[in-house]
Amino acid sequence: MTTALQRLLGLGLRGGVASHGGANRRNMLLLIQLRWLAVAGQMATILLVQYVMRIPLPVLWLLAAPAGLVLVNLISAPLTARREEVEDQALMIALLADVAALTWLLFLTGGAANPFVALYLLQVVLGAVLLAPVYAWALIAITSLCFAGLGLHSQPLNLPPAREDSLLSLYLQGSLICFVLMAVLLVLFVTRISQNLRERDASVAAMRQQNAEHDHIVRMGLLASGAAHELGTPLASLSVILSDWKRMPALTQDADLVQDMTVMRAEVERCKAIVTGILMSAGEARGQAPERTTLRAFVADVVASWNGDGVTVQIRDELAQNPSIIADPALRQVLGVLFDNAVEAGARRIAVTTTRTDDTLGIAVRDDGPGFPDVILQAWGKPYNSTKPRAGAGLGLFLLMNVIRSLGGRVEASNPPAGGAEVRLTLPLSALAPKDEIAP
Repeated sequence: MTTALQRLLGLGLRGGVASHGGANRRNMLLLIQLRWLAVAGQMATILLVQYVMRIPLPVLWLLAAPAGLVLVNLISAPLTARREEVEDQALMIALLADVAALTWLLFLTGGAANPFVALYLLQVVLGAVLLAPVYAWALIAITSLCFAGLGLHSQPLNLPPAREDSLLSLYLQGSLICFVLMAVLLVLFVTRISQNLRERDASVAAMRQQNAEHDHIVRMGLLASGAAHELGTPLASLSVILSDWKRMPALTQDADLVQDMTVMRAEVERCKAIVTGILMSAGEARGQAPERTTLRAFVADVVASWNGDGVTVQIRDELAQNPSIIADPALRQVLGVLFDNAVEAGARRIAVTTTRTDDTLGIAVRDDGPGFPDVILQAWGKPYNSTKPRAGAGLGLFLLMNVIRSLGGRVEASNPPAGGAEVRLTLPLSALAPKDEIAP
């Protein structure tokens, strides 16, 4: 497969949905947020029971649990932020830290008789949603063992005499608080998980659409490359025949024939240049004799070689530096497509603005035409998105978008308030810079 088509397929892989590890990373960040809520709830409950309900607790020992969870968050948050993917084992360890903290709190406050023992179910629910089945079942086993252990070994609450007669009431109050806490955390968690699922579905749909577009490009590229090869031979034959005719005295004596042959030869050479451009864009000529130039020289050469009868093309150079680049034939054709479209829309003046911000190159093509119709802007970059009545119209902009994407850039279109249309190309300098040169 040709180089350009491979680059487009590679773009589809880069633009695909997030991996399993990427989803785990988002879930880990969600767990960190929930853990902060759990820490606040634990500390509030400890202080409420100790100082409002007047039930003596080993406060210092109890505060070790939220302190440990704070430490876990302070360690895991920066680690997760720096990583692109998180393994299932890391999620399992995070949930086990929460189970350990809950077990410690329950051990010091009545064990299995504590109404907050139901919070083990919250950990099980989180594990069932976030973890692979093997880890989820392991978490069920661990929480069950913790529950059983608390039934055998725990420190009972030292209730004051005034509270001993209201033990059932205290249990019901604790159950209510536990229910509200679990409900709130589950709603927060399920809401965020649902949002993640919607984002994943949207990403899957975008990936499928992009893959379909890339497949369309591959088919068109193969067809264009094959057609270019087939046209090369007859064009070469016509060029030889015209050269022979030009040397035949019987034909050169007729001024009209000489003029016709000159026009025919020019058109044949133009067709050969088009065929060469197709093959270069398909990657078959790329890399054989790379042309090293500068951005200013490249843009100037594209403007100079473009044939626009009666159309003025102005270059607005806003570059603080003139970076070295490798002249990409595909980018040259992209600019040619933009110029041609502007002329077809009725533009008589075109302005090309070149800018550079850090390691990003910007090329803006603006014309004085009527601007883009709303239907074009709404479906920008889609194949066959055109108001032209002829069959196949709109492929130029579609291929333009994908060429720039394959270089790691993006394309934006708009109708400026002052009138006309503007297309902005944004490219990383590394996509065009020579490999032996590091961008300053």
